[in-house]
Amino acid sequence: MLFYLQNKNQFYLNYLKCINYLELKIFSYLKMSIVENVFNISPLLIMQVISIICYGLFTDYGKEAVGTTAGSQTSNTIDKYYPFFQDVHVMIFIGFGFLMTFLKRYSHSALGYTMYLSSLAIQYGILINGFFHCLFKNSWNTITLDIQTLITGDFAAGAVLITFGALLGKTNILQMSVIVLCELIFYAINESIGVIEYEAVDMGGSMYVHTFGAFFGLAVSYVITNIEKIKSEKNGASYISDTFAMIGTIFLWMYWPSFNGALADGNSQHRVVINTYLALTNSCIMAFIISKIVRPHQKFDMVDIQNATLAGGVAVGSSADLVIAPWGALLIGLVAGTISVLGYVYLSPKLEEYGIYDTCGVNNLHGIPGIIGGLGGFISASVADDTLYGDNISTIFPGRANGRSASQQGLYQLAALGTTLTISIFGGLITGFIVKNLAESTEYFEDNENWGYEEENQLETANIDNTL
Repeated sequence: MLFYLQNKNQFYLNYLKCINYLELKIFSYLKMSIVENVFNISPLLIMQVISIICYGLFTDYGKEAVGTTAGSQTSNTIDKYYPFFQDVHVMIFIGFGFLMTFLKRYSHSALGYTMYLSSLAIQYGILINGFFHCLFKNSWNTITLDIQTLITGDFAAGAVLITFGALLGKTNILQMSVIVLCELIFYAINESIGVIEYEAVDMGGSMYVHTFGAFFGLAVSYVITNIEKIKSEKNGASYISDTFAMIGTIFLWMYWPSFNGALADGNSQHRVVINTYLALTNSCIMAFIISKIVRPHQKFDMVDIQNATLAGGVAVGSSADLVIAPWGALLIGLVAGTISVLGYVYLSPKLEEYGIYDTCGVNNLHGIPGIIGGLGGFISASVADDTLYGDNISTIFPGRANGRSASQQGLYQLAALGTTLTISIFGGLITGFIVKNLAESTEYFEDNENWGYEEENQLETANIDNTL
């Protein structure tokens, strides 16, 4: 009996030592894990500290936000712009986010990263764009914040998300954060050259947003994509993930007229909404028709319907407020929808043969339709008369007020397209080489890389309990 009690006491003491040892180990592990996580995430924290400092030093409310205009008067533009701003915001955070949920094991990252990257791009887009506008105008003023400024921040976020679409599933949050900051610098340089130096009009962002974001993303993808990791069965959709992606398509399709017309004025804004609406309807119709014709077994393909239906909105952007007439908007939609589907069927596989892997096919939705839009702007500007549906031509093309002819304005529009392609590609290549030196994802197209799940934690806890 005495022997039993002594052994029992010894066993109990050993048990307590074991528990204390485990507690020490677990605490030490958690402490090291937290320190390591803080170290890994520190660049993101530093970005936010810099953002707060910059907003404190270089920005202020616009005159309409500080009481220098009466809130009930027409001089306060919130009633005019805020509904459009809301629509663009929905496109950025819901439309783009859900459109990229088509990957069957990457929907959490698609939605989560869209929210994070958009917020980062809006913050820094306002700062960086404001800086380069001051630089190119050689006029150093405080960056004023109003609804129009916020809309331009959303446009910058749109370019970033288009780039994210080309890289979807292949980058981690640190890589994407660096890409965002680099892209916004090149984006602001390109936009400042086009708007300030060339005085080229791109009301819906066909060139400055869509073409730039697409080709920048393709260039980055070309540099950083790991060919071995890209060959994954997770690089595909499921029935459910494709259904969720269609939610994004429908939101984008509904609100695209607001995106193109958010910063337009007067009669011009009315034309933008009508032309964009008509172009979207025809790109939608043609996407269904061409998909049925060229896809195997003459069946619709969800990739075409999710993306090519939107191509008309992209392609009409540069000329949406110009003299294209309703039939011209329908024609642009027809061409864009057709070419977009053909791009998904024939061009994307060819690009992959040359090492350009475009996860979402942004080249077919934003890149090529954006070029079509730029060419449409060139043609429209080249034939525009001095008066335009009751508007003086200088209200549409500021450069025409300085003595430019229609053909000269058209050439400046073409120069803006060429500049956009050049800066986006070279900027993307430079950014790709920078990001390539950062730690990359161990596995492509997998949410588990960065997201924790409750059921997995419960399973790990159960395994530990069984081990003890």
